[in-house]
Amino acid sequence: MAQSSPLTAKRASRLRLGLFSRSFLLLAALMLVSLGAWLQVFFSMEEGPRAIQMAQRVATAVSITRSALIYAPPSVRPALLLDLATKESLRVQPRDQADTLQPLPDSNYWNHVAQEIHSRLGGDTNVMWSVNDVPGIWVSFEINTDQYWLVFDREQLGLTAGPEWLGWGATALLLALIGAAVSVRFVNRPLARLGNVARQLSRGETPTPLPEKGPAEIRDMNVAFNRMARDIRQAEADREIMLAGISHDLRTPLARMRLEIELSNVTDETRLAIDEDLAQIDHSIDQLMEYARPAGQAPEQGIDVSSVLGELLERERSHTESLGGILTGSIEPGLYAKINAYDLKRVVSNLIENARRYGRSRSDDKVRIQLVAKQQGNVLAIEVKDQGTGIAPTDIQRLLRPFSRGESARTGVSGAGLGLAIVERLLGQVGGQLQLLPAAGGGLVARIELPKARIRNFPVDNQG
Repeated sequence: MAQSSPLTAKRASRLRLGLFSRSFLLLAALMLVSLGAWLQVFFSMEEGPRAIQMAQRVATAVSITRSALIYAPPSVRPALLLDLATKESLRVQPRDQADTLQPLPDSNYWNHVAQEIHSRLGGDTNVMWSVNDVPGIWVSFEINTDQYWLVFDREQLGLTAGPEWLGWGATALLLALIGAAVSVRFVNRPLARLGNVARQLSRGETPTPLPEKGPAEIRDMNVAFNRMARDIRQAEADREIMLAGISHDLRTPLARMRLEIELSNVTDETRLAIDEDLAQIDHSIDQLMEYARPAGQAPEQGIDVSSVLGELLERERSHTESLGGILTGSIEPGLYAKINAYDLKRVVSNLIENARRYGRSRSDDKVRIQLVAKQQGNVLAIEVKDQGTGIAPTDIQRLLRPFSRGESARTGVSGAGLGLAIVERLLGQVGGQLQLLPAAGGGLVARIELPKARIRNFPVDNQG
C-alpha cells in the first residue's frame, strides 16, 4: 500500500482548524446550549404567571359581558355586542347543544389556563379550542337560562409567538457570537504574533521584537521570548566567530605542514599519505563551516529551479568525470520553488558528494549518479540516485543526525558526517523534506520534496 510522503501529511495537517476557529466554535456551542437552557427556563417561569393573568382576563371579560348584557335594554344589546366585537375583539355567540367542540391542546400552559378559569368561573364552565370549526378560545357562560359563548382571539391568550421569540433569540445569538469572535481574537492575537515571530526565528531571520505591553501574562511571555531570541542570535554570532577563528587557526599550520612536507626528504608514498590526511582535515573544516553558515533568506517569489539545477549539473558533471565517475541528469523545465538559489546548490551538491563517496558500484567500483528533477502534483521532487550498497532502513534516522556516518565511512573516507544534516536543516527552513529510499536494482535514492511555487506570481520576462 502506497504511503503518503511527510510533506503531503504536513499539507493535510494545515487543513485542520486553527486555535481561533476551535475557540470560536467552542464558545459558539456553549452559547447555543446556554441560550437554549435560558429559553427553556424562561418559558417554564413564564407559563405559570401568564396562565394566571390570562385566566383572570377571561374571568373579568366574562363577568363584564354578562353584566352588560343583563342590565342593557334589549334594544341596545345588538349595538353593545357589535361594540364588544369591534373594540375589544370579543364575540358573543349563542350556545347550542349540537355545537361541534374541539378541546384545548394538551399542554402545560393551556391546562393551567383552563384550571384557573374553572377556579374563577366555576367547574361547569367550558373552555374550547374551536366550536363548529371556528378557531378561537371559546368560554361558555349563562344568563338566566340562556347559554352563550364568549370568543377570544388565540393571540390574546396564548404565549408569545414563536417567530417573535425566534427573532429575539437570533439577535441575542448574533450579538453573542460577535462578542465571542472579538474576545477570541483579542486572546489569540498575541499567540498569532508569537507564532509569526517564532517562524521568522526558525528560518534564521532576525525576528521582529514582540510588544512588551498588555496583560501581565502576555507581557511576561513576550519579554521572555525577546530575551531568548536575542540570546539565540548572540549565540549564533559567537559560534560563527568561533568557527571562523578555529578555521583560520587550523588552516595556517596545515598550510605550513604541507610546505614542510614538500621540503622534507620523505618518500613520495609517505608524502602522498600525509597529504591525503591533511586534505581530510581540511575537508572536515569545510563541512563544519558549511554547517555553521546560516541559511539564506527565502525569496518572496519562486526561483527557476530548472535553471539552477542545470548550471549545477554541468559543474558537478565535470568534477565527477575527473574522478572517474559518471553523472547524468533529467531535469524538467519550468520548475519553480521558493528557496534561495545558493542554498539549493548547497543541498544538491552535498547529496551528489555523498553519492560520489559512498555510491560506488559493487561490480566495477565505479560511480554512476543520476540527477532527476520533476513535478509531482504540488511538489517538486529532486532525486539523486546512485548504484552503491545503499543504507539499511534502521540507519536512516541516525545518519540524518550531525556527525553521523555510515560504517564504511569510518576508514578511508573523509568527512565530518555533516552532509545530510546540512541538507535537512536547509530544507526544513523552506518547508521541504529529505527522504532516503532504496533504489530499484540496488543503491540509494536521496529524494528532496519542495512546495511548488505559483508561476503566475512571477514577473513576465519579455526580453528576447
